[in-house]
Amino acid sequence: MSNVPSSTPSAAVVNDASYLTLHYRLATADGTDLITTFAGNPATLMLGQGQLAPFLEQRLIGLAEGAHQTFELSALEAFGERNPELVQSVSKATLAENSVPDADYKVGELVEFNAPKGGRFAGMLLELRETSALFDFNHPLAGQALQFEVKLISVL
Repeated sequence: MSNVPSSTPSAAVVNDASYLTLHYRLATADGTDLITTFAGNPATLMLGQGQLAPFLEQRLIGLAEGAHQTFELSALEAFGERNPELVQSVSKATLAENSVPDADYKVGELVEFNAPKGGRFAGMLLELRETSALFDFNHPLAGQALQFEVKLISVL
């Protein structure tokens, strides 16, 4: 055996600031696709920029270029368990003041609000009442186990 280094470079490994080209798929636990790039063009993204949820980025750290892997995520590992305290009533006055004026919201619609200090947040409209509306401010995928499949095409 010779001590001459191999001329084949080792595959690049994902770190927390990598620039990636990849195919990915996020699906429900039963395999129903929520989003996938496998049928079209791959995605390009830089980790740490909020382009993927942090819990998905963490699954990519340490994977080598060319890896193709599927992760099973519990609800807690994904978007968290549903929090009943995040189902709240909002007065129609507050709704009008902090969302699109004179909007004709429908039950089941995701409504965006202005938050204090210039932020934004969203809630699913559950019920319209005479003077208020009932919203669910949980993430729409809270309480659900998910599958995350990834195929790393390139890692820079």
